[in-house]
Amino acid sequence: MNIDKSETPKPADYKPEIQVDPNHGLYDFFYAKDKLMLTPEESAEHGRAWTVEELRHKSWEDLHKLWWVCVKEQNRIATALKESGRLDFVDGREEADARRTEVQRTMSGIRHALTERWYLWEDARKVAETDPEIDLSNARSPFTPKDYLEDHESAPEGNNEDDHVPPGFMTEEPGVTKPRDIEPSTISPKPLETSPSSVKP
Repeated sequence: MNIDKSETPKPADYKPEIQVDPNHGLYDFFYAKDKLMLTPEESAEHGRAWTVEELRHKSWEDLHKLWWVCVKEQNRIATALKESGRLDFVDGREEADARRTEVQRTMSGIRHALTERWYLWEDARKVAETDPEIDLSNARSPFTPKDYLEDHESAPEGNNEDDHVPPGFMTEEPGVTKPRDIEPSTISPKPLETSPSSVKP
């Protein structure tokens, strides 16, 4: 166009105002708001995975938090790998894969520890169902120990300990055996054989 530069129309001085939440959840897919991915050196600086033995000592709340920390880290690594593939970056993929492997090992250990706890809980529940002192329907106080004296008094006849004691003895206390009072008339003494034929030299 054969016009002077001063006559060229200028765009309007307008900038749309877009409200962006600085704490938006999508920012968690990146390591920082101004950093899409880590350098190969930064990605290689990671620790080892948690072992199952270490995870067995963690509470349910700690395992729950650690699981979601691993999920967040796994999402960040996946986002960085996707971005590096879009930009045709070759460096850093091996380091990111090694980092992701350690995260997945930790998540596998958490599943292992929780599976062990589930089986132990089921075994304990089955034993509790057969225990007369445990009432699983009572959530506040399921264990009610019985009194030993009540069990002893309610024992059926015929299971008295004195029935198994030989005649002439009576057990009054555990481990203590005392002689009974025996009527002299009930004793039938046997004469001692003292004839010469019964005595051997």
